[in-house]
Amino acid sequence: MSETAIRNGDALPLGQYAALGDGRSVALVGADGSVDWWCVPNMDSTALFDRMLDPEQGGRFSVTPVEPFTVERRYRPDSNVLEQTFSTVSGKARVTDSLNSGISGRLPWSELARRIEGLEGSVGFRIEMRPGRRRNHASPWREGSPHGDVLHVDGVIAAFRADDSVTRTVEDDRRVVAELTTTPGSRATVAVLASANEPLILPPLASIDGRIDRSDQAWCEWSGNLTFEGRYRAEVRRSALALKLLLFSPTGAIAAAATTSLPERIGGDKNYDYRYAWIRDVAYSIKAFLRVGAIEEAKAGFSWLTATIRRHPGRPRVMYRLDGSLAPGEETLDLAGYAGSQPVKVGNDARDQIQLGVYGDILETAALFVEQGHVLDLVTRRLLADLTDQCADFWHRKDAGIWELKQDEHYTMSKMGCWTALDRAVTLARKGQIETSHSSRWERERDRIRDWIDAECWSEAKQSYTLHAGTDRLDAALLLATRFGFERKDRLAATREAVRRELCRGPLVYRYSGMEVEEGSFTACGFWLVEAFALLGDRDAAVRQMDGMIEACGGNLGLLTEQVDPGNGAMLGNMPQALSHLALIHAAMAIDQS
Repeated sequence: MSETAIRNGDALPLGQYAALGDGRSVALVGADGSVDWWCVPNMDSTALFDRMLDPEQGGRFSVTPVEPFTVERRYRPDSNVLEQTFSTVSGKARVTDSLNSGISGRLPWSELARRIEGLEGSVGFRIEMRPGRRRNHASPWREGSPHGDVLHVDGVIAAFRADDSVTRTVEDDRRVVAELTTTPGSRATVAVLASANEPLILPPLASIDGRIDRSDQAWCEWSGNLTFEGRYRAEVRRSALALKLLLFSPTGAIAAAATTSLPERIGGDKNYDYRYAWIRDVAYSIKAFLRVGAIEEAKAGFSWLTATIRRHPGRPRVMYRLDGSLAPGEETLDLAGYAGSQPVKVGNDARDQIQLGVYGDILETAALFVEQGHVLDLVTRRLLADLTDQCADFWHRKDAGIWELKQDEHYTMSKMGCWTALDRAVTLARKGQIETSHSSRWERERDRIRDWIDAECWSEAKQSYTLHAGTDRLDAALLLATRFGFERKDRLAATREAVRRELCRGPLVYRYSGMEVEEGSFTACGFWLVEAFALLGDRDAAVRQMDGMIEACGGNLGLLTEQVDPGNGAMLGNMPQALSHLALIHAAMAIDQS
């Protein structure tokens, strides 16, 4: 379907961005041909291209027709290589975009390649490569080399490469500008090569171009090994490919999203940095990878998770950097922000919160790992037993909850997470995959949590479990209790109906009571509702909800953001969002197995 890419105040709608990846970083390509976000060398590095957050001075790598155009976008089948076909009054041309990989996997440098092919008539393109100013902390400068000029900015070396059919018109300290006119059958390649605090390789352009197709083949080989063949096969594959983009291959960490500060409401201040690995999102992603047959990714993620928790003794943190170090606290940047939405942040203060639900996330992941026929090592078994003991001691505390709220409360979902942790630990002990000396205690504490939830977190007036003890506010996260197998199925069904009455806007679902005035609907919650229908025996309703969610959220090549505005359908929040994609996968699985 043809689209018109229109920037409103220099902000392109989030639904017009596609994502590229190489196992280390992610680039976002707009429907007008501009790469407006790319952190080099890693997802949580400072951005080299940051036009999304700094529209006037931000970095970009654009290949855009000079005449008015429409565009048809698609990923190559079962791949994260993108094709955009631009049509103007004078002709048609295709741009194929890839963050390239090599023969043996990830390249030891960053390589963003763009092949431009003439299809019909002629299309004139303006090409610009402009590095950003690295949070306003650096000023790019050009240096000549025997093999062509390079640009330096804050430890990053970036080189613009192009073949002879591309004419450079500006080349200075701040940018490279070039032009190209296609003809039927013409083919040209432009690329940006980059490295950070390392020597930069400048391979022949023909090798760069060849890696576009090699990268496409690698994506196809990976997705071809996925095992899900159910009703929503295409959507599950696309979501698995999106999750794969967020897996940081040097360590196995899985980022919550590839961006920072994309707003949950345009002009609002709920703008956060999601380029870190949350225990919850990593655990849910590991389960999604396991369930679709991506065993290598599941193993890498689980190994990173357990090693990182061991690396930092004491209670598990909410999140970590992708290299396993502690996540940084928040810092506000002096940037205009996406569509004027401020503040723009790096780092995340949720790192210091207590979230008791992480115990359930870890133990549930371990239990599924064993259930699927794998074996836990002795070090991991000891870690899990220690974490279970912590959970048995700590479950009665107040915390910040799954939604990372500023007011600590006895959040119902956190208690259910603790129930899940103790329940899975008991199961693992019975299977000989965890130390058994405390298992009888874990079983008793599990039952105390269940009874406490029933007594303190149930509202007779709402006929629902509530956000926390002592309130009648609702929480859509409690839909997940059906996946975790919480024992009160009658009350879970009633909670589902209460959420449906109060938090739904069509198929879209707000996180908890009162959020409709602060933000959009939360994409994952709509898929959690699918699970709550399927796992409680109403498959027809689950299918209707799933179809509604795909229609409401699936318009951008299958990529999902954190939230959606129910009023106008606009995508909101950071992207691509791991929690949204893994929730789709689990929802499809629930339908397939119901």
